[in-house]
Formats: sequence, structure tokens, C-alpha cells
Amino acid sequence: MSSKIALLCMAAMALAHPDRPAQNGYGYSAPSHPLSYAPPAPSYKTPEPSYSAPSYKAPSYEEKHEKGMPFDFSFEVQDEYKGLDFGHDSKSDGKVVNGEYNVLLPDGRTQIVTYTADHYNGYLADVKYEGEAKYPDPKPYKPSPSYGAPAPSYGAPAPAYGAPAPTYGKPKSLYGAPNH
Repeated sequence: MSSKIALLCMAAMALAHPDRPAQNGYGYSAPSHPLSYAPPAPSYKTPEPSYSAPSYKAPSYEEKHEKGMPFDFSFEVQDEYKGLDFGHDSKSDGKVVNGEYNVLLPDGRTQIVTYTADHYNGYLADVKYEGEAKYPDPKPYKPSPSYGAPAPSYGAPAPAYGAPAPTYGKPKSLYGAPNH
């Protein structure tokens, strides 16, 4: 068996000739020797180190303002059922915005804000309150039960049987009359 394996190994080595030139595939020529590759010499010169200050331009933070569009709008909401009362009124000439908005606060007062806004002064607001704040009187906490007394879900049990009937007869005598 080992002689067969040795014979097969010799046949495989005979078929694989490393001295044969490789076939040209895809138009590439075979290297003269598998270990004959050498990297090409660099064709550039490495830069010399420089220790001067960086030469970049600092970013500029110049604000750019687009010309505004004139507008005029207003709205108002009054819903007595839900307790809503608010509105807004605003006008602009394209440069300055003037307006006012109001809202009914939960404490019963009305907050009125009158404002002016432009690119030079920013947002300037004047806040006023009308009315007096009203708070409800605090009530002591009394927890109420979230359930009632349990109601019976059944009635009294009814008998499902009658009086028992005897299942035996008169006993028989096992002995006779006594002999004297």
C-alpha cells in the first residue's frame, strides 16, 4: 500500500515542473523568477519640516440679514366651554415687527405682551397683567372608597335529597330456640 502512495507522489512531482515557464494568461508575461519583485524607487522628494505659524484665514462671523417682507396678521380664540381666551396681532414693514398677544392664565389673570423686534435692537417685550389672581380654597383630602360592600352572589342552599329510606329488612334469627 505504501509503495502505491510513493508511486503516486512521484508521478505528481513529475507532472509539476517548476522549471517550466508559466503559460501567458490574460496577456501578462510571466516573471523570470517568483521572488524577483522589487518595489520601484520613489519618484518624489519628501517635504522638509516647517515650524512656522499656520497660514489660514480666521473665519468671519458677519451676520447677513435678508430684507424682510411686509405682513399683517391677527387671530383670536375664545372658547368659554374649555376656558380658552387668547389672541395675537402682528404687523411688519419689512424692517421692524410690532405686535401684541394676550392669553388668559389659569389663575384668572390676562397676560398682555406688547413687543417690537428688529435686527438692530432684537426682541423687546413689555409684559402686563390684567385682573387679580384667584386661587381656589384648599379642601382637605378625604379619600372615598372606590368600591362598595360586596353583594352576595348566591342564595341559601336548597336540599337536593329526601329523607333516607331504610334498605334493610327484619333480621333473621341465626340460632334456634334454646334446648333446656
